[in-house]
Amino acid sequence: MATDLTAEVLSALATAEAPIFSQDAFPSHPPEVIKATLDRLGSREMVEYEKLDTEEVHLTPEGEGIAENGSHEARVFEAVRSALEGLKIKDLPTIVGAEAAKVGQGTAFKLKWIEKDKDVLKAAKDSITDTVRDQLQTIRSTKSYADTKVIVELRKRKLISLHKVSTYKISRGPKYSNQFVKEETDLTADMLASGAWKTVKLKPYNFKAKGAPTPSGALHPLNKVRHEFRQIFFEMGFEEMPTNRYVETGFWNFDALFVPQQHPARDLQDTFYISDPPRADPPREDPPSSSSTDTTLPSTSNPTDSKTPSRSLDYRKYWDDVRAVHQDGKYGSIGYRYPWSEDESLKLVLRTHTTAISTWMLHKLAQDPRPARYFSIDRVFRNETVDQTHLAEFHQVEGVIADFGLTLGGLIGFMEVFFKKMGIVNLRFKPAYNPYTEPSLEIFSWHEGLKKWVEIGNSGMFRPEMLLPMGLLEDLRVYGWGLSLERPTMIKYGVNNIRALLGHKVDLNFIESNPAVRLEKA
Repeated sequence: MATDLTAEVLSALATAEAPIFSQDAFPSHPPEVIKATLDRLGSREMVEYEKLDTEEVHLTPEGEGIAENGSHEARVFEAVRSALEGLKIKDLPTIVGAEAAKVGQGTAFKLKWIEKDKDVLKAAKDSITDTVRDQLQTIRSTKSYADTKVIVELRKRKLISLHKVSTYKISRGPKYSNQFVKEETDLTADMLASGAWKTVKLKPYNFKAKGAPTPSGALHPLNKVRHEFRQIFFEMGFEEMPTNRYVETGFWNFDALFVPQQHPARDLQDTFYISDPPRADPPREDPPSSSSTDTTLPSTSNPTDSKTPSRSLDYRKYWDDVRAVHQDGKYGSIGYRYPWSEDESLKLVLRTHTTAISTWMLHKLAQDPRPARYFSIDRVFRNETVDQTHLAEFHQVEGVIADFGLTLGGLIGFMEVFFKKMGIVNLRFKPAYNPYTEPSLEIFSWHEGLKKWVEIGNSGMFRPEMLLPMGLLEDLRVYGWGLSLERPTMIKYGVNNIRALLGHKVDLNFIESNPAVRLEKA
């Protein structure tokens, strides 16, 4: 027991004039008991100790047999020498055993102890010295051997094995005592009442001890980066858009954005369609009590009084203007010139981008045209092949700026300022095509982990074919941009695979151990 060993250690040190060694003084005690005892006494400076690691050489079962009976090669030699007329090779295994014959015969030939005459073995010497047996007998008695080459050779033959042995060199400490006095950990009311606190030995408080880890929840890195994005937007004067509608109609998700109904993005390969119900109602007005600045989503209730001026006429006109600009062309545009389908426009989809919300907000803005800044951060869905940088479900960060006199140079400058607030300064812009923006720019950033340029956003200036049917003023221009929340998070946290950030493969230790993000603001 550890308590008994405590007394043994103190008693052994009381009579020792020099340090003692645990291997010699306490051979029967387990190493973990010795270590626990020395830690307890060392913490009170009653003893000082040093751990010494050594290696002992032990014989394997085969090595033990050779130490007792001789090496295989020596046994082969003795069997051959005892046969006066020589020993046939086929008879050797029956005399010395199959293993000894197999191993010892080759070694005996190599040492030139025996020679072969056709199929007969004969002794080449009168006597030999069994060096291997002598070496093993020395190792068995001393558990070591001076010649390292011999150790290597015997290990190769699997006759010995090396074992790590830990021993402790123990000496008296500055507060040594031959008796172990229990230290009290608490000052109690009874000690104060009886006066025992004056003589009792109190355990000193360890200010360096680490506290027990406190289990707690942790924010996902995406939530941390999302919070930083929101702070950047608010700092730059943006208003947050409502994004509580994951299911959209093809009208708001595509048609209002001047995306043609034959566009590949509308195919089943890129979009998740809702099968029940098969179609939605056309766009309708807000409740009459709603103000023009209200940002709640449109109600599906019907107007109660068609004679009262309301926004139902605006929605009807908007619907007709979107149809016209697609099918026949309008507002100076020749359109796409295809038969526009109402059924296609009213299909329900899982929104492929939050730009559908931006479209709805810009349509509301047309009732009171003015400079405005909107943003949203929420989930979108695309029928994509999952790989290292793509998921079928991800988050989009959307921004919209409406103002007079906006230019493409201003958009690039704004993007540089915006991303600089996130700590991303190494940007590239590439011309691109979007049905609803012209000109359009893709935004790339260098990913140090992937060692390549990664697309982190798409931007552009909304087309007149999208803005003018809403009723916006002709000289009121609009910037629009969107970026993934996941990819900036991957860059910030050094994540090389998006599936390690979002989904069933996420390591919970990664979620808990990562610090709160702080985007470097210049």
